[in-house]
Amino acid sequence: MAAGKGMELIKEIMKRVHKGGFDNVIKNVQFLSCADGKCSAKFKVDKDQVNMGGGLHGGFTATLVDNITTYALMSKGTHPGVSVDLHVSYLKGAKEGDNVLVDATTVRAGKNLAYIECELRHEKDGSVIAKGAQTKYVNF
Repeated sequence: MAAGKGMELIKEIMKRVHKGGFDNVIKNVQFLSCADGKCSAKFKVDKDQVNMGGGLHGGFTATLVDNITTYALMSKGTHPGVSVDLHVSYLKGAKEGDNVLVDATTVRAGKNLAYIECELRHEKDGSVIAKGAQTKYVNF
């Protein structure tokens, strides 16, 4: 899928996000690119994305891994599928005001299953906040 079409996909998704529902949690995520099985985004951690301890909420991180890996997969022209496995390893904290980069890559999209990886990093120094991956069933 061409870069233009991948970003058009993101624009359509974000129109739906801003209408409400659970995916509204990504409303402040800025997409940088989305094409050829890859998707990149960034966001500034705000008060709605932190836990009671003031750190980036693990559930929000998992939602980003879920959504952005799905967009990376869709940018290949593959069905968004359904999650079979989703996991996240939390390696370093982030706090309110931190700028975070998110990069997802489709490792393999086969007839039945797709494998996508994701990484969240601090923009200031590139240190890894979390690594995630998901497997999706795509044979629809």
